[in-house]
Amino acid sequence: MRQSRIFTSQPLMSTDPVELTGPVCHYLTRVLRLSVGNALTLFNGDGRDYLAEIIGIESKSILVRVMDNVVAGNESPLKITLVQGVCRGERMDYALQKATELGVFCIQPLISRRVEVRLDKTRLVKRLKHWQGVVISACEQSGRAVVPDVKTPLSLSEWVASADSSPRFVLDPCAQDRLSGQRIVDRSLSLVIGPEGGFTDDEMQGFQSNGLTPVSLGPRVLRTETAGPAAIAVLQAKTGDL
Repeated sequence: MRQSRIFTSQPLMSTDPVELTGPVCHYLTRVLRLSVGNALTLFNGDGRDYLAEIIGIESKSILVRVMDNVVAGNESPLKITLVQGVCRGERMDYALQKATELGVFCIQPLISRRVEVRLDKTRLVKRLKHWQGVVISACEQSGRAVVPDVKTPLSLSEWVASADSSPRFVLDPCAQDRLSGQRIVDRSLSLVIGPEGGFTDDEMQGFQSNGLTPVSLGPRVLRTETAGPAAIAVLQAKTGDL
């Protein structure tokens, strides 16, 4: 039976017991019905899986002992940054979850003209925490031991100004060239996905003026939450690990 994988931000190389608190305790003891002596796998984002054993259970905490560790070794050779136009609720969650499962390296939320979600400072902090939680959960499920970073949303102009010189592709259903036909040489690249309403003509022209390559995924227009994972799968199939 597959062991449960649990994320913790704590250092795990030490020989000291590790204390798990919060919702994970309810999940392990009430949902999975684990008890003292049961094994589980911990990870903290450093690329290693830590094989552990439960040695104590209290009402609000679980004490585990790390027995061994191994390099997970399942990261893609491609370092894909998903630049995702911010979309509403479950659509954004789906895009981040599936992108993580498919091996995305980093996620940069993007605020463009047709983004309908408005985030003040309080909502932004909550959204970032929620999005990072979605990514962590996807890592627990998919077996990844490196957690993609979800960065603070940037405006389109801010991102264009700060982006490095690595290849950058922007999805455009009207583009003549297909993503599947692109020659991928660099191991780092950015993939830009528009929000629910897509990018405006002016925004697309701005992308091209700044060296981005418009590409399509085929003859059908995909939803924003579908486009990113589909494009990542294409890239992974070409030169990644699928």
